[in-house]
Amino acid sequence: MQKKVIKARDVMVAKHLELDGMATVAQALQAMRAEKASVVIVKKRNEHDAFGILLLSDIAKKVLAKDRAAERVNVYEIMSKPVIPVDPEMDVRYCARLFDRFGLSNAPVIENGEVIGIVSYDELVFDGLCELMD
Repeated sequence: MQKKVIKARDVMVAKHLELDGMATVAQALQAMRAEKASVVIVKKRNEHDAFGILLLSDIAKKVLAKDRAAERVNVYEIMSKPVIPVDPEMDVRYCARLFDRFGLSNAPVIENGEVIGIVSYDELVFDGLCELMD
């Protein structure tokens, strides 16, 4: 019997928030709240640049915990870059292994140099594993 394959494309959240690295953390928080997002993909500055990622945990650790003013900190100062991307055709089992090996909680799904979605443990487990159990 052949194993059922659930791909990152099948479980990713296509709707995602992208901002410029020059945005302030205050602007990012406003956008995140409006979009109900916990992750921001930081846009490339040019074709040779890499995508960045900003998580709520980055804001908590690098702004809130250090008592820095959100209006005076730019996203590029606290984001992670470059991101570790996930291929849309990757099996969710390998996504979970990738997350574990590199300590990730979220990753952009990148196809043809563009972010087409975001995958997190929520999607891997609730959508991927639950689908595999059916």
